[in-house]
Amino acid sequence: MSTHDDLDSALPLGAELPEGARFIGPELGAMPAWVGDDHPSAEDLSSCVACGLCLPHCPTYRLTGEESASPRGRITAMRSVAEGTAVVDDTFAGFMDLCLVCRACEDVCPSHVPFGRMMERARAQVEPLRSRRARLLRWLGLDVTLAHPLLLRTAAFLQPIARPFLTPRMRALAPRRTSPFARLPAVTEPPAGVDVRGTVSILSGCVQDRWFHQVNLATIRVLSRNGWRVLVPREQRCCGALAAHNGRLRSARKLARRNAAAFAGADHVVVNAAGCGAHMQAYEELVEGASLPVRDLMAFLSDEGLAETPAHPLGDGRVGYHDACHALRAQGIQRQPRAVLREIPGLEIVDLANGDRCCGAAGLYNVLEPEMSGRLMREKAEAVRDAGVGVVASANPGCTMQIAAGLRELGVDVDVVHPVELLDRAYGSSP
Repeated sequence: MSTHDDLDSALPLGAELPEGARFIGPELGAMPAWVGDDHPSAEDLSSCVACGLCLPHCPTYRLTGEESASPRGRITAMRSVAEGTAVVDDTFAGFMDLCLVCRACEDVCPSHVPFGRMMERARAQVEPLRSRRARLLRWLGLDVTLAHPLLLRTAAFLQPIARPFLTPRMRALAPRRTSPFARLPAVTEPPAGVDVRGTVSILSGCVQDRWFHQVNLATIRVLSRNGWRVLVPREQRCCGALAAHNGRLRSARKLARRNAAAFAGADHVVVNAAGCGAHMQAYEELVEGASLPVRDLMAFLSDEGLAETPAHPLGDGRVGYHDACHALRAQGIQRQPRAVLREIPGLEIVDLANGDRCCGAAGLYNVLEPEMSGRLMREKAEAVRDAGVGVVASANPGCTMQIAAGLRELGVDVDVVHPVELLDRAYGSSP
């Protein structure tokens, strides 16, 4: 029987392994090959046990069957860099760029691996590898134009002139209607006779307000009609989601600080774009102290309840519902929008086939990875066509543009609208 002294003198576990063998983990003396401070953390990387449950839910793995196109494969590539056995090179960049960051893997992961956060930091490592032209275009678009309202208005104003010079893919995606000079009211009070239930502040957004201004107007009308005093802080800026998803974390942090100050003291920050809402809910991960009480619009209306039941039935009683990834996966929102829309008289919600699959929009993905995005877009458009509906509800501007382009490509006449627009019509506020 071993004594206490025998245990103290025993060799460490694994010390008698053959030379060169080791347990899972970095080699002795290995140095991480990351550059700079923005990279996936050791804690996040170690949270993945490589079980593979995420694989059938990953769009790029499902279409390619390649391990490198799966969450597990991408994390393996990140670990290799962290352990010093690989470097951030063009091959690593290709693995990261093909990811949609739809976060379907997070939704099914038993270990709750924060894959979205890891991808943003991995892409921050990739950014210096891009060509000077690519970095210039990203800087102009993400760091400059989206972050400055005046420049964004100018871009929206010039779109009709620039349209013939855009790539065919960009022309197919860009909505023809823009609102370069429209402004939302700073304060909107509930109508006379409606009890005030509280005050909300709304994110107007960048793409949302210039290309889908009517959605913001419908949001304000519906909230005020249901007893909410609506504020639109003038100091707010783009939420920073597109910058963060594409590795521009410095710009994303700057925008997070700006919005944290603009919405300081708000009781509720209501966001009507799924990608923006999911990103703003994670502000604290980017900037300490930047946390905000962010609420998705449709979830807010469901959780707080409608003060007035809409009375006007819609012309088309069957509506398909598209679940944006950053609503369904990142925020766990699925039941609430359907519950709100079912308050509309005679409205039938039709779930799309494989509705939990990404449509392929994914921020800039539909422009940067057109082949993969196009395959996913066609799948989603065919699901809408086969559902036999005349209207599809989509609560994210990127998804709306992607699905509309896919339907046009198929020659299918289906109206793609935000769910709050349907509610606004049912209240008789808009045609």
